[in-house]
Amino acid sequence: MRRDKGFTLIELAIVLVIIGIILGAVLKGQEIIANAKIKRLVNDYKSIVAAIYTYQERYDFLPGDDPNATTRFSGCATANGDGDGRMDDEDTATTGKYWEHMRCAGILTGSGQNHPTHSYSGRIYVNYNDYNLSGHTICFTNMPGDIAEIIDRQNDDGIPSSGSIQGDSTDTTYNHANSYTLCFRM
Repeated sequence: MRRDKGFTLIELAIVLVIIGIILGAVLKGQEIIANAKIKRLVNDYKSIVAAIYTYQERYDFLPGDDPNATTRFSGCATANGDGDGRMDDEDTATTGKYWEHMRCAGILTGSGQNHPTHSYSGRIYVNYNDYNLSGHTICFTNMPGDIAEIIDRQNDDGIPSSGSIQGDSTDTTYNHANSYTLCFRM
């Protein structure tokens, strides 16, 4: 009598169950990582707002707008603000006096005027009257469309062209294939 070698149905079922468990764990792990990155970005926004208000409370000027920064932070700050009540110095894409002022004051870590980056590798900047938002905004560039939609939906109205969180779009929905600059009203 000849005996065939191979796997039994039970052995195959066990292997498939193990593969399913591993795939489920990987997918859940990716979801946890994505949620952590979203939470970190929202916390970055809140931390920046707190840092701006801390600076304003201490020095009676907004960071980047402080006309006394170079004397106040002798040897650290390289530029004064103009005292007009606005922090937007977006004359260049890579620097912001407000970052330097807050760093010189010891409110934020680092040095210089370079923009920090967020968890999706875009830069963070402050501007005035971006999109339909009035007043100061904190903006995050290079946001994937699906992530921008999740953040907007969880914290506002989910529409890129309205509310206190807006994307650089006049559309009423986010396109997941696009990248957005997502701005939060302060």
